[in-house]
Amino acid sequence: MSEVVVEIEDISSVKKKMSLKVPWNEIQDELDSVYQVIGKKAKIKGFRPGKVPRKILETYYEAQAKEETITNIVNKYYWQTLEDKGIIAVSRPEISQEGIKENTDFTFSASFETEPEFEPDHYKGMELEKEAIHISEDDVQKRIDEIRQMFATIEEVKEDRPAVKGDYVVIDFTGTLNGESHKELNANDHFLEIGSEKFVPGFEDQLIGIKKGETGEIKVTFPSDYHDGRFAGQEVIFNVSVKSIREKKLPENNDDLIKNFDKYDSFEDFREDIRKTLGEKAQIAADTAMQDSITEKLIKANEFEVPQTMIDRQIYFMLADTQRRMVSAGIDEDSAIDFSLKMRDKYKINAENIVRSFLILKRIAQKESLVVDNDDIEKYIREMALQNGRDYEAVKEMYASEERREYIKIELIQKKVFDFIQQNANIKTVEKSANVEA
Repeated sequence: MSEVVVEIEDISSVKKKMSLKVPWNEIQDELDSVYQVIGKKAKIKGFRPGKVPRKILETYYEAQAKEETITNIVNKYYWQTLEDKGIIAVSRPEISQEGIKENTDFTFSASFETEPEFEPDHYKGMELEKEAIHISEDDVQKRIDEIRQMFATIEEVKEDRPAVKGDYVVIDFTGTLNGESHKELNANDHFLEIGSEKFVPGFEDQLIGIKKGETGEIKVTFPSDYHDGRFAGQEVIFNVSVKSIREKKLPENNDDLIKNFDKYDSFEDFREDIRKTLGEKAQIAADTAMQDSITEKLIKANEFEVPQTMIDRQIYFMLADTQRRMVSAGIDEDSAIDFSLKMRDKYKINAENIVRSFLILKRIAQKESLVVDNDDIEKYIREMALQNGRDYEAVKEMYASEERREYIKIELIQKKVFDFIQQNANIKTVEKSANVEA
């Protein structure tokens, strides 16, 4: 009995061609099996199901039987050969075959892309810079001031003083162009922050110095590109009446501020939590910067061909993510799709680098026997639940599918690779400011 003949040809570093010759007896056996299945369901006048003679079945179902036989044979030996040879295909195979011929061995070829085979290089002894971030009192106070702004109130100015930059005023105004009034230049009870630059350039600055109850004349020249062509580049005179002056009041740096929160017993507790949060975010930013630096060096040091299938898949993920974020932001789905498709070419280089770095990190993990087991995954899920204040069992259920656990596994393996690289690197510590937001 003849055996299946298999030949593997390297078309490129990432593409292979598998050629197989399957002996006729194998084809005949598979064809017989297919006809048996067809015969059980075939409805031909004058014959009971399952009792239709083979010759009759061939008359009606020959094309279908041969097509199913070819599909079964190709699937069987394609996947079996991949497994036997330890080949990982990353694309769908392009099948070429000339059909089944009586008493003739069946031949077919399958062309497909694979991950490139290469030895990762220059991942030990890297020259790296590590950010040692110092959280200063100014950093802490800056963040506290940002929080104070969030809880600020707008209050009426009680003392008799003129408006200053940063004040909020309620004004009535009428505007004239060449002595002619226009309704578009008039308003009552207009609320405006001086210094917001939301009005015609120069208007807000001239409100400075006017007191509540006073009127003043303001001259401004409208921008040449102003949307209403009648006023573009023209000088307009406004008569302005200040009806109210209000100012922003910030809570003091004391226990009055922490009344807005339940978790602090004192202002000092609040300050220390701010410091801790800034430190944690600064550390995340530093770790990300370190990983970006390592990834950039790895990509430059390891040249190899990247499968186009993997690049296209990554571009698809990026396009889908762009569409999702745009729709979440309130943009209609058709517009989001059109915009994201226009970004396809711009995503190409970034997508290739993402795939390239993924393959490099994977090869390093294999070479250094870095693995992730179920205990690592369970620990990750527990930490995630704790950080987000979620029930462990609920989070575990979210990651119950094999696909989601595979995502976790990839993330953890890559983290182990980055840790390994840093442990074997020459790291220079550099001081940087904690320029992060809480």
